[in-house]
Amino acid sequence: MTSLTRRRERKAEVTARAGEPSSMFSRCRVIGCSKPARAGTEDGLDTRFCRSHADHYARHGSPYKCSYAAKEIAPYRKAALAWLVANHEDQWVRNAVDRVATLYRVAGPHVEAFRLRGMSPEERANVAWARLRKAAVDPRRVVAAWLAVEMIVRDDPQPETKVEFKRVQAAKLVHKMASGTHKRWGVGSSATEMHVYPRSRGRVLRHIGQAMQEAQSFWSHTMSYLASIHARQRAE
Repeated sequence: MTSLTRRRERKAEVTARAGEPSSMFSRCRVIGCSKPARAGTEDGLDTRFCRSHADHYARHGSPYKCSYAAKEIAPYRKAALAWLVANHEDQWVRNAVDRVATLYRVAGPHVEAFRLRGMSPEERANVAWARLRKAAVDPRRVVAAWLAVEMIVRDDPQPETKVEFKRVQAAKLVHKMASGTHKRWGVGSSATEMHVYPRSRGRVLRHIGQAMQEAQSFWSHTMSYLASIHARQRAE
């Protein structure tokens, strides 16, 4: 049996299972939601959430809390980057920046955004690092993104403290730093343009966020705390 045949049979099996609702999953796990989980309908196999909360979870890393708006997290990113620049000789800062630079180097070849079809989430995450490398994005900006998430979660009066939420929030920031492929043919009013952006959701974000966390796992809590103190001192 070929791998293609196995994939087709697996897809048919999953489709059949998704089309058989189970009465065991009659309620979404999000408090206040009266909708059934997707496994309780003909809409999927998710035993925890309804479709709207499952989609929210895929995009934001939490089934109920939204991502931080750009204007909310921008001051934290600025403060974190300023702290990293001011402490560029610190061994832990150098280590984190070097680890991100290593992610760039080992990411593999750059792949255009319109050629991602058929790739696994892990492969797409590697391509995202390759895009950052090609765009020459300063690794310190990646480190600052993770620190900014740590800082804003600390200041949030109603935080989502789960690691997955932090990973997704940080990955969304990094994903936007060099997202998409842009092509232009011709000149003037007759020119043709193409802009393709990979989706910022799902397991791709989890892989990117995990790599970011592992690059800074030994010191991120301490450094984000020091960076926040630095930001307050500058504000005063």
